[in-house]
Amino acid sequence: MSAARERRSAGLLLFRRTEAGQEVLLGHMGGPYFARRDAGAWTVPKGEYPPDEPAWDAARREFQEELGLPPPDGEAVALGEVRQAGGKTVTVWAVEADLDPADVVPGTFTMEWPPRSGRQREFPELDRVAWLSLDRARELIVKAQAAFLDRLAEHSS
Repeated sequence: MSAARERRSAGLLLFRRTEAGQEVLLGHMGGPYFARRDAGAWTVPKGEYPPDEPAWDAARREFQEELGLPPPDGEAVALGEVRQAGGKTVTVWAVEADLDPADVVPGTFTMEWPPRSGRQREFPELDRVAWLSLDRARELIVKAQAAFLDRLAEHSS
Protein backbone atom coordinates (compact mmCIF):
# COMPACT_ATOMS: atom_id res chain seq x y z
CA MET A 1 0.00 0.00 0.00
CA SER A 2 1.43 3.37 -0.93
CA ALA A 3 1.98 6.00 1.73
CA ALA A 4 -0.57 8.26 0.05
CA ARG A 5 -3.30 5.63 0.46
CA GLU A 6 -2.38 4.47 3.94
CA ARG A 7 -5.28 4.80 6.37
CA ARG A 8 -4.40 6.85 9.43
CA SER A 9 -6.42 7.78 12.51
CA ALA A 10 -5.65 10.10 15.40
CA GLY A 11 -7.27 10.42 18.79
CA LEU A 12 -7.20 11.62 22.38
CA LEU A 13 -7.13 9.26 25.35
CA LEU A 14 -8.47 11.06 28.40
CA PHE A 15 -7.25 9.88 31.78
CA ARG A 16 -8.01 10.80 35.36
CA ARG A 17 -6.64 9.84 38.74
CA THR A 18 -9.05 8.40 41.30
CA GLU A 19 -8.64 6.90 44.76
CA ALA A 20 -8.89 3.47 43.11
CA GLY A 21 -6.16 4.35 40.58
CA GLN A 22 -5.94 5.71 37.09
CA GLU A 23 -8.93 5.51 34.72
CA VAL A 24 -9.24 6.10 30.98
CA LEU A 25 -12.21 7.16 28.89
CA LEU A 26 -13.02 4.69 26.11
CA GLY A 27 -15.92 4.44 23.69
CA HIS A 28 -17.84 1.35 22.59
CA MET A 29 -18.00 1.28 18.79
CA GLY A 30 -21.49 1.85 17.46
CA GLY A 31 -23.30 0.01 14.72
CA PRO A 32 -24.62 -3.49 14.30
CA TYR A 33 -21.27 -5.30 14.08
CA PHE A 34 -20.32 -4.42 17.65
CA ALA A 35 -23.76 -4.36 19.29
CA ARG A 36 -23.31 -7.70 21.07
CA ARG A 37 -19.55 -7.52 21.60
CA ASP A 38 -17.61 -6.08 24.50
CA ALA A 39 -14.05 -7.44 24.26
CA GLY A 40 -12.28 -5.77 21.36
CA ALA A 41 -15.18 -3.37 20.73
CA TRP A 42 -13.92 -0.44 22.84
CA THR A 43 -11.63 2.22 21.43
CA VAL A 44 -9.87 5.50 22.02
CA PRO A 45 -12.10 8.27 20.54
CA LYS A 46 -10.41 8.76 17.18
CA GLY A 47 -10.96 9.07 13.47
CA GLU A 48 -9.34 9.06 10.06
CA TYR A 49 -7.70 12.14 8.61
CA PRO A 50 -6.26 13.22 5.25
CA PRO A 51 -2.49 13.32 4.63
CA ASP A 52 -2.43 17.13 4.61
CA GLU A 53 -3.95 17.49 8.11
CA PRO A 54 -1.59 17.40 11.11
CA ALA A 55 -2.33 14.38 13.34
CA TRP A 56 -2.70 16.57 16.47
CA ASP A 57 -5.32 18.75 14.75
CA ALA A 58 -7.13 15.62 13.57
CA ALA A 59 -7.10 14.12 17.09
CA ARG A 60 -8.77 17.23 18.51
CA ARG A 61 -11.27 17.49 15.63
CA GLU A 62 -12.19 13.82 15.90
CA PHE A 63 -12.69 14.09 19.67
CA GLN A 64 -15.27 16.81 19.01
CA GLU A 65 -16.93 14.80 16.22
CA GLU A 66 -17.01 11.50 18.13
CA LEU A 67 -18.12 12.84 21.52
CA GLY A 68 -19.87 16.10 20.67
CA LEU A 69 -17.75 17.91 23.25
CA PRO A 70 -14.78 20.25 22.83
CA PRO A 71 -11.40 18.58 23.34
CA PRO A 72 -10.01 19.36 26.78
CA ASP A 73 -7.10 21.67 27.33
CA GLY A 74 -4.13 20.36 29.21
CA GLU A 75 -0.72 18.88 28.65
CA ALA A 76 -0.76 16.37 25.80
CA VAL A 77 1.36 13.28 26.34
CA ALA A 78 2.37 11.69 23.02
CA LEU A 79 1.68 7.95 23.20
CA GLY A 80 3.00 7.28 19.71
CA GLU A 81 1.34 5.08 17.14
CA VAL A 82 0.27 1.49 16.63
CA ARG A 83 -0.73 -0.46 13.55
CA GLN A 84 -4.06 -2.24 13.93
CA ALA A 85 -4.84 -5.67 12.46
CA GLY A 86 -6.70 -4.08 9.53
CA GLY A 87 -3.59 -2.09 8.60
CA LYS A 88 -4.70 1.31 9.90
CA THR A 89 -2.06 3.34 11.77
CA VAL A 90 -3.42 5.04 14.89
CA THR A 91 -1.68 7.97 16.64
CA VAL A 92 -2.81 8.93 20.14
CA TRP A 93 -2.14 11.59 22.76
CA ALA A 94 -3.20 11.31 26.40
CA VAL A 95 -4.67 14.33 28.19
CA GLU A 96 -5.53 14.44 31.88
CA ALA A 97 -9.12 15.67 32.11
CA ASP A 98 -12.51 14.72 33.46
CA LEU A 99 -15.90 14.68 31.80
CA ASP A 100 -19.28 13.16 32.50
CA PRO A 101 -20.13 10.42 29.98
CA ALA A 102 -23.77 11.54 30.22
CA ASP A 103 -22.75 14.79 28.46
CA VAL A 104 -21.54 12.95 25.35
CA VAL A 105 -23.55 13.51 22.15
CA PRO A 106 -21.98 11.06 19.70
CA GLY A 107 -21.54 11.72 16.03
CA THR A 108 -23.25 9.35 13.59
CA PHE A 109 -22.52 7.42 10.42
CA THR A 110 -24.78 5.91 7.77
CA MET A 111 -24.51 2.42 6.30
CA GLU A 112 -26.63 -0.08 4.44
CA TRP A 113 -28.37 -2.28 7.01
CA PRO A 114 -29.29 -5.07 6.82
CA PRO A 115 -26.64 -5.96 4.22
CA ARG A 116 -27.85 -5.93 0.60
CA SER A 117 -31.25 -4.56 1.72
CA GLY A 118 -30.84 -1.26 -0.09
CA ARG A 119 -31.85 0.54 3.13
CA GLN A 120 -29.58 3.13 4.72
CA ARG A 121 -29.58 3.42 8.52
CA GLU A 122 -27.86 5.85 10.83
CA PHE A 123 -25.82 4.62 13.81
CA PRO A 124 -23.83 6.41 16.52
CA GLU A 125 -20.03 6.39 16.06
CA LEU A 126 -19.78 5.40 19.73
CA ASP A 127 -22.90 4.01 21.37
CA ARG A 128 -21.56 4.57 24.90
CA VAL A 129 -18.49 5.87 26.66
CA ALA A 130 -17.20 4.94 30.09
CA TRP A 131 -14.37 5.52 32.53
CA LEU A 132 -12.51 2.24 33.00
CA SER A 133 -9.60 1.14 35.16
CA LEU A 134 -6.48 0.33 33.15
CA ASP A 135 -6.96 -3.39 33.85
CA ARG A 136 -10.58 -3.38 32.69
CA ALA A 137 -9.70 -1.22 29.68
CA ARG A 138 -7.04 -3.77 28.63
CA GLU A 139 -9.74 -6.48 28.59
CA LEU A 140 -12.06 -4.47 26.33
CA ILE A 141 -9.95 -2.26 24.05
CA VAL A 142 -9.11 -3.08 20.43
CA LYS A 143 -6.08 -5.35 20.80
CA ALA A 144 -3.45 -3.12 19.16
CA GLN A 145 -4.59 -0.08 21.18
CA ALA A 146 -3.66 -1.79 24.47
CA ALA A 147 -0.14 -0.49 23.79
CA PHE A 148 -1.45 3.03 24.47
CA LEU A 149 -2.59 1.94 27.95
CA ASP A 150 0.83 0.47 28.68
CA ARG A 151 2.58 3.64 27.48
CA LEU A 152 0.27 5.80 29.61
CA ALA A 153 0.97 3.64 32.67
CA GLU A 154 4.74 3.96 32.08
CA HIS A 155 4.45 7.74 31.71
CA SER A 156 2.40 8.07 34.90
CA SER A 157 4.60 5.93 37.11
